[in-house]
Amino acid sequence: MIEFDRVNKRFEHHDALRDISLTIDAGEMVFLTGHSGAGKSTFLRLLMLLERASSGTLTVNGRDISKVGRRGIARYRREFGIVFQDHQLLFDRSVYDNVALPLEISGFSQRDIERRVRAALDKVGLLDRENAQPALLSGGEQQRVGIARAVVARPKILLADEPTGNLDPQLSAEIMSLFEAFNRVGVTVVIASHDLALISRLRHRIITLKGGRLVGGGGQG
Repeated sequence: MIEFDRVNKRFEHHDALRDISLTIDAGEMVFLTGHSGAGKSTFLRLLMLLERASSGTLTVNGRDISKVGRRGIARYRREFGIVFQDHQLLFDRSVYDNVALPLEISGFSQRDIERRVRAALDKVGLLDRENAQPALLSGGEQQRVGIARAVVARPKILLADEPTGNLDPQLSAEIMSLFEAFNRVGVTVVIASHDLALISRLRHRIITLKGGRLVGGGGQG
């Protein structure tokens, strides 16, 4: 479960988030929307401890994350998978190696890495492309690699920041269906998106931010 309780985030010249209070249930899928600069990325960055709240309490899985010290951040982040708009793939490595990277960093055995990477690639429909170079893949395929990398360590929470921002409507729908598939097996999914036409059809809660304030979808899921 994720709970924001009167959370504020102030940067030097502006308030990025103001008095945010909401709960996202374990196993829920929600969309986070709002205009550019509304606070969506800051919302996600607070969850990842890339930023710290200026005030208020942010609780993840029953833990006040303000109490996570610098040494505990890496362990805390293992509960998350992250999908970026621009994929952030390593173009000098194969698809397989890109997906394997977080497992290698975490010290998994080679046997476990092989099993998990191929399972993740199979889930996103790219098992036959494991030896390909990312530069040779389409934009939609590159995003699927990014999703496979995000879920390969079987995180409890999956965060995505504009994951369909560079894709056409058909590919966007296919990518969203992948997120729904992971949600159906119990993963909590939080997706920042400005594509209201797409997300309004998917019938999940939409959390709307405006000027850093919560203006819709703040009720518990």
